[in-house]
Amino acid sequence: MAVIRTRDLPFRLALTLPLAGLSGYFLLLFGSQYLFFSAAAFLRQLALPEIQAAIILSLTSATCSALLAVVIAVPCAYLLARHEFQGKRLLDTFLDLPVVLTPIALGTLILMAWNNPAGRLLESVGISLPFTVAGVIAAQFTVVSAIALRLLKATFEQVDPRCEQVARTLGCTAAGSFRLVTLPLAGRGIMAAFILTWARAVGEFGATVMVAGTVRGDTATLPSSIYMAMSVADLPRAVTLISLLLLISLAVLFAVRLALGRRS
Repeated sequence: MAVIRTRDLPFRLALTLPLAGLSGYFLLLFGSQYLFFSAAAFLRQLALPEIQAAIILSLTSATCSALLAVVIAVPCAYLLARHEFQGKRLLDTFLDLPVVLTPIALGTLILMAWNNPAGRLLESVGISLPFTVAGVIAAQFTVVSAIALRLLKATFEQVDPRCEQVARTLGCTAAGSFRLVTLPLAGRGIMAAFILTWARAVGEFGATVMVAGTVRGDTATLPSSIYMAMSVADLPRAVTLISLLLLISLAVLFAVRLALGRRS
């Protein structure tokens, strides 16, 4: 046994050293800001109206966009996971485009789409996206909807179709088996998808800046506020906002593990 362990030592080192290096690198990144951290400056920055407005906007807009993305993605993901139809692979690939396109490109496409007859018609009845809160939500939704779809499709693929078939043999309709069997079995995955989608929406920057701008106290979110703070070398404000995002990220990761029932 001792000989086997000795033989395994190089392999275990080959696994452990990259993990230690990556962990150390992330620790350096996340810990370096606390060289500039001050509790007094943190509390002083939190008391500023524009910081409070950025926090409220980030949390509320992310909630709206994530809810909308998940509500739309649930039926889409179930259809793609359970049914075969002509052109499915092409459609599935097409719906992945927002994942690979840069957020800035997506924001530019939103503005271009808004500058057409349909967009001008909506503008005429008071529905506007550029430099508005609605634009923040639209930009976040555009970025996160494909992520929600991909996560939920994987969730539904993990639900055993035989459970639905049993429900159908007991008299359930397709809608009934989906509501009474599939959704409860996929509940944890749906919750995890919502949390991760929400977290991605909170951190969204590129598309949001392109569509809604960075108007302080109006359309500035946490990420765009960090950008504006660093553009004028305002380190206390940047550190405060980054600390808030780190706390949100930790809470989100912990919530995902609870939703999935995993033990760290």
